[in-house]
Amino acid sequence: MAHVIVPPVKKNAAVAPSAPRKFIDPQNMDTSVRPGDNFYLYANGNWLKKNEIPASKTSWGSFNELRDKSVGAMKTLLEDAAKTTTKGRLYQMVGDFYTSGMDTATIDQRGFEPIKPELARIDKVNNKDAFFDELAYQRMQGNGMLFGFGITQDRKNVTKYLPSFGQGGTSLPDRDYYLKNDSRSQKVRDAYRDNVTKMFGLIGEEPTQASQDADVVLRLETALAKAQMARVEMRDPYKTYNKLTVANFSQQTPGINWADQLVKFGVKGQDTVLVQSPAFYKSLDSLVTATPIEDLRTYMRWNIIKDGAPYLSDAFFKQNFAFSRVLTGQKVQTPRWERISGLIDGSLGDLLGQLYVQTYFKPEAKQRMLALVDNLEASYKEHIKNLDWMSEETKKRALNKLTSFKRKIGYPDKWKNYDGVTVTRNDFYGNVKSVSKWRYNYMINRLGKPVDKTEWSMTPPTVNAYYSPVNNEIAFPAAILQFPFFDFDADDAVNYGGIGAVIGHEMTHGFDDSGRQYDADGTLRDWWTKDDADNFKKRADQVKEQFFGFKVLDTLKVNGQLTLGENLADLGGLAIAYDAFKKTAQGKSMGKKAAIDGFTPDQRFFLSWAQVWRVNMLPETQAQQILTDPHAPGMYRCNGPLSNIDAWYQAFNVQSGNTMYKKPEDRIKVW
Repeated sequence: MAHVIVPPVKKNAAVAPSAPRKFIDPQNMDTSVRPGDNFYLYANGNWLKKNEIPASKTSWGSFNELRDKSVGAMKTLLEDAAKTTTKGRLYQMVGDFYTSGMDTATIDQRGFEPIKPELARIDKVNNKDAFFDELAYQRMQGNGMLFGFGITQDRKNVTKYLPSFGQGGTSLPDRDYYLKNDSRSQKVRDAYRDNVTKMFGLIGEEPTQASQDADVVLRLETALAKAQMARVEMRDPYKTYNKLTVANFSQQTPGINWADQLVKFGVKGQDTVLVQSPAFYKSLDSLVTATPIEDLRTYMRWNIIKDGAPYLSDAFFKQNFAFSRVLTGQKVQTPRWERISGLIDGSLGDLLGQLYVQTYFKPEAKQRMLALVDNLEASYKEHIKNLDWMSEETKKRALNKLTSFKRKIGYPDKWKNYDGVTVTRNDFYGNVKSVSKWRYNYMINRLGKPVDKTEWSMTPPTVNAYYSPVNNEIAFPAAILQFPFFDFDADDAVNYGGIGAVIGHEMTHGFDDSGRQYDADGTLRDWWTKDDADNFKKRADQVKEQFFGFKVLDTLKVNGQLTLGENLADLGGLAIAYDAFKKTAQGKSMGKKAAIDGFTPDQRFFLSWAQVWRVNMLPETQAQQILTDPHAPGMYRCNGPLSNIDAWYQAFNVQSGNTMYKKPEDRIKVW
């Protein structure tokens, strides 16, 4: 930060008090829009006009602002660690990793040397047995390809880990990019083929050969895309739960001996596996059997190039970005320090997270959050007890699940130490691969051990939150506990409309169309009566249809089925948070005397909700979001739930002539 010379204050001179912070700033609003016509634009219109998307971003909104703040904080920590030589292993690991990633001279000098040994190995693969041997070797190095594999909790026996096979093998963000023939999909496909061709050229292939190899890659990936389940299907926890013996799995794929493969994966003593989509593996088996070995080699080589490209010389990164521009619309590259900071957070997050928490997280925030969670849980209990569509039998089980939620606030109680990871200051690619191998071994070593309920799925600097159905837990990393979600100095209306609704959102995931199918202990088990399940589905279908009606770009509409879980969570979270807010002193206050900056407590609550979702997004990124993201775009996350909340109508005098108006009997109430 630049030094600023401040003139001395004259003795006895009056010092002007700083203006109080506005947590709801009228300058961000567009009051030319009636709140009942488009509340999102009413609350955020001027902010959206004044805040263009930076050239290095694909979107800009409340989440982006906080993520930038978080990444900036990580940069400071990493730069300090890089300069430190006397503070032990933690500082050495993150500091040296950061130094290696920022050393572009060394990285450029090496070109694609780091991946040459892997390419040479693949060149020796001359039959299908050797192909599967190499596939297993690469997976143990952290180079998973062709299909997904992991060690996960058994959804019907959540105290046990099992080997789990998922679909995969493709490079584009969604199967539809390979299968749809609209102009947008075709443009992405053409750019992808061009990208693959040029990447092969960067490792020395002649243009004709590179083009032929690109055709091979696209043909194989298209076949794999056809075999994949669609994202909407994958939201069904029963459809994706298929427990098979290893012998039975092998019988379904005559060309693949899974018992042999598991041993080569480092998995021993396991006779049962989970398979997300048996049909995918049957198609995979047929595809591998029918594909010449030279084409399989080409596919493997592409995966080594693709996975390595972000960590190789600038030529590879520039080519990667050239394709990314078509896919997302991003205009200039994200600054290198930002990319490396994010990479280290994803690689050594529990080390960097310790530094982040020590420096930026207030311990009292954890206590304040726990109090908020208590208040939201109490509100949720009342909502469940007062439901007119659910029987007492199912209510009792729902309340048991609610009170069984495990809470994780800020950071883990137990940190990973990454024993076995080697980090040096002058080998960026080697550092990345060392973490990849460690991560694979860490995963494999879970087998035979008790499920670790203390483990987090996000790092402390992550601006997000989550619910885990198999652990029945809600988690809120340290970085989200900031304005506009949460602020110690903000009034309750702002905090409940922000982080309160987020807490309610994550709680409601335990009762959304997918989460409701898991019991209080996390087991995938039906605890509903048939009538109650039917009543829930009727209301969930109403939410689904509401969001199918929202248009985003030209012919693109929100996918109400893909986004159903998040939309249910938003609606439930907002309703629960509002009722919890009404139990606070500010929530109980009414009239002009209770107003702050001209807004009543209820108005501030809903305005706080709206400003959380403000975002500008590039059209290309929006198009990708519609295909891949289970969340609806920001405007509809804001407006969709509000149109079903009676108190919002009262707070802003929304009448039948307003665009967002719904008759009281048409307003959807689930939880």
